[in-house]
Parts: sequence; C-alpha cells; structure tokens
Amino acid sequence: MRYWLCLLALLGQTLGGAAAANDLPDFGNPADAVLNKTREGQLGRTVMMQLYNAGVVVEDPLLTEYIQSIGARIASHANDGDHRFRFFVVKDDSINAFAMPGGYIGVNTGLILASENESELAGVLAHEVSHVTQRHIARSLYDTQRTSIMTMAAMLAAALLGAAADLPGDAMMGAITASQAAAAQRQINYTRSNEHEADRVGIDVLAAAGFDPNAMATFFEKLSRRYSAARTEIPDMLQTHPVTAVRIAEARDRARRLPQNRVEDSLDYGLTRARIEVMSARDPQTALRIFESKPNPDTVANRYGRALALAAIGRNDDAERAFRDLVREHPGVIAFRIGLGEALAKSGLTEQALEVYREAVRLFPRNVPLTISYAEVLLEAERPDEAHKVLLDLLNNVPPTPAQIRLIARAASAEGDTVNAYYYMAEYYVSTGNLPLAIGQLRLALQLPDVHEVERARITARLDELIEYIPEEHREEVLRRAPGG
Repeated sequence: MRYWLCLLALLGQTLGGAAAANDLPDFGNPADAVLNKTREGQLGRTVMMQLYNAGVVVEDPLLTEYIQSIGARIASHANDGDHRFRFFVVKDDSINAFAMPGGYIGVNTGLILASENESELAGVLAHEVSHVTQRHIARSLYDTQRTSIMTMAAMLAAALLGAAADLPGDAMMGAITASQAAAAQRQINYTRSNEHEADRVGIDVLAAAGFDPNAMATFFEKLSRRYSAARTEIPDMLQTHPVTAVRIAEARDRARRLPQNRVEDSLDYGLTRARIEVMSARDPQTALRIFESKPNPDTVANRYGRALALAAIGRNDDAERAFRDLVREHPGVIAFRIGLGEALAKSGLTEQALEVYREAVRLFPRNVPLTISYAEVLLEAERPDEAHKVLLDLLNNVPPTPAQIRLIARAASAEGDTVNAYYYMAEYYVSTGNLPLAIGQLRLALQLPDVHEVERARITARLDELIEYIPEEHREEVLRRAPGG
C-alpha cells in the first residue's frame, strides 16, 4: 500500500507542477516550444511540395493572381505582421478551404463556385487567415501534447487506485475509458474554441478589409441549410468547420456591431468563377452548353466563359471575335487580352497574336499572367531568346511563382543556355520545397564543361546556401540522395 501511495504522491507532484507552471507569468507563447514559426514555415513548405507532386495545385496564373490579391487584401488587415501568407487554388470540386503551417492557405475550386458573392469568398479566407495569426495549429499540437500527458496520468491514476482499492477489473477499465473520453471531449472543445476564435477575429478582419462582415455567417448558414438533411453529401467545409446555430448567431451578432460596408463584386470575381466553371466542366462542349444556357448569358463574366469554352473546343475564329469584342468594351481587363492573344496563336496567326501581346505588355508591364502567356506564345513561335528575356525581367522584379520559374527554365533550355536552365530548375525545386532535387540541379550545372567562372561562383554560392538550410543531422543523408553527387 505504501508503494501505491508513493506513486500517487509522485503523480500529484507532476500534476501539481503542471498546474503551478500555469500560474507563472507569460513569457511567450508556449506553443512555440512545440512548433515555432520557423518550423511552421518548414512544415508548410513540405506539405506544399507534396501537394505540387500530387498535381492538385492549380497552376493557372490568372486564378493564382486573383486568389493571391484578395488574400493579400485580407491578410494586410490581420494583426500579426510576422506571417508571409501564400494563397493557392486546389483543383477539387468539394467545398472546402484550409490553413497550413507557415501561412499557406488553400481554397478548393468547389468553394469558389459555391460562394455567391466576393464577400463570402473573402469571409472564408479571413477565417483561415485568423487560424494562422492565432497560431491554432501550433496551439493544437501543444494542447494535444498536454492532453496526452494528462490522459496518461489519469489512466495511471485510475489503474493505481483500482489496484490499491482492489476494484474489480471492469470498474477499473471503466475509469480508464472515462479518462480517455474526457480527453477526447477536451480536444473537441478545443477545436470548437479555435473555430469560434477564427470567426471572431476573421469577421473583424473582413470588415476592416472593406467586405461585408455578415458574409461569413451567411455563407456557413447557407451551407448548413443546404446540406442539413444530407447523409452522404455533407461538404468537407462543414466537416472540418462544424457549424452550429449558436456559432452562426454569435457571428451575426459580432457583424452587426461593425461598419456595414456596401460591397459590389469585382469583375475579377466573376471572371474567376467563369474560368473555373470551364475548367471544371466534364468537357469543353459541356462548358459551352452551360454558358449558352445561362439565364443571363450577356453578362461580361458569362461572355468570357463562353469565349473560353469556344477556344477550348477549337472554334478559334469565334473565340477571337468574342475576345476582341470584350477587349474593345473593357480595354483595361488583362484576361481578355490574354484570351485574344491565345486565340490568334491557336489559329496560326502568330504575328497578330504577338502584336496583341506587345501592346498589352506596354500597357501593363510586368503583369505575371500576361507575361507568362506572352512567353508561352513566343516559345511556340520558336523565339526562346525573347521568351527568356521577358521572363528574366519579370523574375528580377516580381516574386516568382513555381510555374513562372519552370517556364523560364524551359525558355533557357530551348535557347541552348543549359547552365541557366539547370539553375532555374534548382530554384523551381526550392520554391516547391524539394531541396535534394534543387541541389542535384546545381551539381549538374557545375558538371557542364563550358561553365564560365562567374557562373561557377554564383552556382557554388547558391549550392552552399541550400546545403546550410538542411539540418546538420540530416545533411549527409540528403546530400547522398541528391542527384549529381
């Protein structure tokens, strides 16, 4: 009996120490002990690499630019300036969005189509941004770690008390099961508290960014009402973000206290939805039928969707006329100029297409989607040196996307600039989080016989820099596995 009492005393000291620690002054976020922001960034890049490798990230420059622009507008009003957010679109018809470590925010194409206005989409982004700024991922890991310790302690206490009091086996198992159930409930409650906090913070951010603060509650309520009777079709959004009447009421109450912004959807929102509808259709013919059967086919967004569908089925002359009309009516919309240039190029009218791009580039210098489309047409026209030049100018002035880096590598390779082709591909793998392949590309560049000394010094310096990023305990293994060793 004294043996059990000693163990219980030790257990009491452990739990008492934990309780005492909670009374200490706050010298920082305890979640940092589990997952600090540097580690969060590394973890986020690793997950992004897996998503890229799985081919689920939509690498469409126009969609990427739109979701990044609206996300940046939201993030600029968040309270934590230490995060560098990156927003991306996932090719998935399910209605969902998610936040990952390091400020990576993914939005499914299905969710964009499910939103009925721009404020609803912005509301979802504000919610996910708030998950990041409030450190919910790190805090959940920290809480899970604490829960595990406390659960083990409770289970041990139940076992010890059972042995000391000679409780029957089923009674002791009941006590252990009760402790596990209590831990599970605590984790559920913690997750719910995260959702409520993301709502509260997100609604404030949504209003500050100039969107309708009621939109978050409206969107969740519509989803909940639409799928309330469903058994097998509940969207991922409701499974990962469970909605209750209390949560919606709280969100509405908070929104009522904020400035009620009068918001009109941007044209880019409608064009984005139209572009995704074409991409998501079973085939281009289906997409064309969808837009031709719209109740209001003459809206600008629906005319754009129809023009995209015409181009997709090879009716390039009809697509060219549709895009030309849109450019004439809306000369400041870059997407229409891109569509016109691509339609002309597909018709074999390369010089006319390039003239469209040259005029557009003069009007909108260093626009990422425009420059990428221009470079792709230059490559098809077998002018890789010009493509390399315009892409390098963009690379030197605008933070590049992985698709942009991969394209300049293709241009350099077509031009015969093999050294830079390897160098760019190394940067592409860095941008997608694959350091071993990045190191391999730099090693292959150094093995080329005609590497200039200046280039060799630049490549070697970058190689050394990448090697330093690898934790020392893993460095030998990573370097052994990297190509070109």
